Amino acid sequence: MAGPILVFDSGVGGLSVVAALRRRLPEVALAYACDNAMLPYGVREDDWLVARILRVCRAAVAASGCSGLVVACNTASTLALEALRESLSVPVVGTVPAIKPAAGLSESRHIGLLATSATVARPYTLRLIEDFARDCRVTRLAADSLVGEAERLVLGETPDAARLRRVLAPLEALPDLDTLVLGCTHFPLLRDRLAAAAPRPLRWVDSGDAIARRTGQVVVAPQRRPALELGWVTAPSPALARGLAGFGFVDARRLVLA
Repeated sequence: MAGPILVFDSGVGGLSVVAALRRRLPEVALAYACDNAMLPYGVREDDWLVARILRVCRAAVAASGCSGLVVACNTASTLALEALRESLSVPVVGTVPAIKPAAGLSESRHIGLLATSATVARPYTLRLIEDFARDCRVTRLAADSLVGEAERLVLGETPDAARLRRVLAPLEALPDLDTLVLGCTHFPLLRDRLAAAAPRPLRWVDSGDAIARRTGQVVVAPQRRPALELGWVTAPSPALARGLAGFGFVDARRLVLA
C-alpha cells in the first residue's frame, strides 16, 4: 500500500495546508515534517538553505515512506523545488503565493501581498506579479513577525493583537486595496485574527486549496486514514507535540538527519 502524503515546512505554517488537504481529501493519510530547529528559513543564505532542505526532505521521505511530498513553504519551493524533484523518487508539489486567484477576485484592481521579506523581494514573486497581475496595482507588505505569531498560536500561546494591527496598519492609507494574499503558509493560521485587526473588510486569499487540489491530481495515497498519523520535527518540544496533535499528528518524533 502506498504511504501517506508528507507535508513539509520550516515550522508549523504547513499545518494550514494540512487543513486544506483534510477538507479536500478527508480520507487520505497524511504525515508532517518540519525543520523547526532552523526556523525561520527566510533569514538564511540561499545556498545553505537548498542543501538543508534537500537533507531534511530526504530524511523525512525515508522516515515516512510517503507516496508524495507537499512542500508547504514558499521559501523552500522557490529555492529547492526542482532540486527536490530531481533528488526524490516521489511526486513533489510546491507552493506559490496566490497572486493569480487574487487578481481574478479583485474588483478595484489593487491587491496586496502579505509575506515574509524574503518572499516579497524574490524575483520569482515579481515574475508571478508580471505574469498574472499585470493589470493590477500590487502592494507588497513584509510581515516576518507574523511567522512567530503563528508559531505561538499553534504552541498554545496567544498571538499579540497589537502586533497584528501594526503589520496591517499601512492598509489604512490604501483604501482601494480590496484583496490581500496571505503569501506565507503560516499566515492562514492567523486569518480570523488578521481579519479582526484589519482596518476594513478584505478578501483574504491563500494557496491552501490550490495545493490540495493539485496534490489530489498527482499523488496516489491511501484512501483510509490510519489511527496513528505521524509527525517528524528537528527540535522536539512538548508544546510542539501538542500543537501537532491538534491537527491529527498524535505522535511527533525527532527526525534523524543523515
